Amino acid sequence: MGENGAGKSTFIKILSGFLRPDGGEIAVHGQKFHFLTPHLAQSLGIQTIYQENILVPQISVAENVFAGREIVSALGIVNHRETIARARRIIDSLGVSLPVEERVENLSVAEQQLVKIARAIAFEPRVLILDEPTAMFNVNETRMVLDLVKNLAQRGIGIIYISHRLEEVLEVASRITVLRDGYRVACHNHVRERVDLATLTREMAGRSVNVFQREKGAILGEVVLAVKELRYAPSSPPVSFSLRRGEILGIAGLVGSGRTEIFKTLFGFGRSYGGEIWIQGRQVTIRSPQDAIRYGLGYLTEDRQRTGLALGLSVTKNATIPSLGDHFGGFLIPLEKERRLVEEYVKSLDVRTPSLEQEVRFLSGGNQQKVILARWLLKNSQIIIFDEPTIGIDVNAKSEIHRLIARLAQEGKSIILISSENPELIALCDRVLVVRHGQIVRELTGDEINEENIISCAFGVTAGERL
Repeated sequence: MGENGAGKSTFIKILSGFLRPDGGEIAVHGQKFHFLTPHLAQSLGIQTIYQENILVPQISVAENVFAGREIVSALGIVNHRETIARARRIIDSLGVSLPVEERVENLSVAEQQLVKIARAIAFEPRVLILDEPTAMFNVNETRMVLDLVKNLAQRGIGIIYISHRLEEVLEVASRITVLRDGYRVACHNHVRERVDLATLTREMAGRSVNVFQREKGAILGEVVLAVKELRYAPSSPPVSFSLRRGEILGIAGLVGSGRTEIFKTLFGFGRSYGGEIWIQGRQVTIRSPQDAIRYGLGYLTEDRQRTGLALGLSVTKNATIPSLGDHFGGFLIPLEKERRLVEEYVKSLDVRTPSLEQEVRFLSGGNQQKVILARWLLKNSQIIIFDEPTIGIDVNAKSEIHRLIARLAQEGKSIILISSENPELIALCDRVLVVRHGQIVRELTGDEINEENIISCAFGVTAGERL
């Protein structure tokens, strides 16, 4: 465990053979090494499931499971039938359901994570490293992964489990090691008897951590967005809702409920199959993200690395992508002026980066999220959609993001917050809309915004009924 930037990713890459340590030794099954290579790590039975997407989107689930060690016939031709059969056996052994012949790019983020787990198991690991394995999962999917981890450990596989969800770690871990600034600051044995959440957060941060709770009750402004009878698919139910100036509108629901699809359609990522969109009292047509941006919308996507950032570009370039035309005319960009423009927002949002020229791939999750937010503030977006803004972010960075969202609302921005974390919705939102099977099944306000109501509505359970 550890905050973003504590050294967890570096530790993983050393064990996986992608980074060479500066000193020390690694002992695997009694063999001692000064460093590992990726091939050596795999031959020793070390498999890593990264938080980042390492799958090939254009090929099938089965082909991804065996990518790099394809099943071939005596003639050296890939045996697709056997590939599919073996992949199906592995997936069935995990107790999950995945369409093995479907292309990975057509799967949800949670389903892609399951493919990564199946791929690792196909290598018959002796040591399995999981980096934020449940970051994109709902309650049911998380339970499935936790049970799977326990089962793999019982089979004799050594598990290194990295997660920002403290309750998960307390449930599955035999021991917990806490990293801070590249150092081991604590190691807890007999976890359930001797350590609690407060202790872990204090050790990770080096200070006590207070959960942010936004003050609510401020008078909200006029309606800035009205959506009427919007459909994101030919068979999806119509969706209607409104958003006021200075409001934080929460969107709850299980992964796969259609909540993200609704707002991708609103932002122009997908085709609309009917309905009206009104912004500032004027009906508009949004057929593309460019249209949405022009009408004052910004979107922080749930998969920031794949669809939110240009990982190989600098902090400056990622922040200015949509707004260069607003600030600079002509064909040439005055680089010093661009840098000063971004620097203002980097300081305001407290983006921790060695320089503005740092490639964003090397920033922590929380700082990557702040760079995307700087982008929409530079663009002066008045309506900002946050889709799972704190996934894969440590407890302290999460509190920072929460404070930023609250500050934006106080300054008059209108926020749509899509989240699987009910405490996040409860702490921040003026209203919460619960989505189930593509439709809004309930609007919660005031004291109605509580965990019991959100969960029961998301699962379609009525009061008094057992889940």
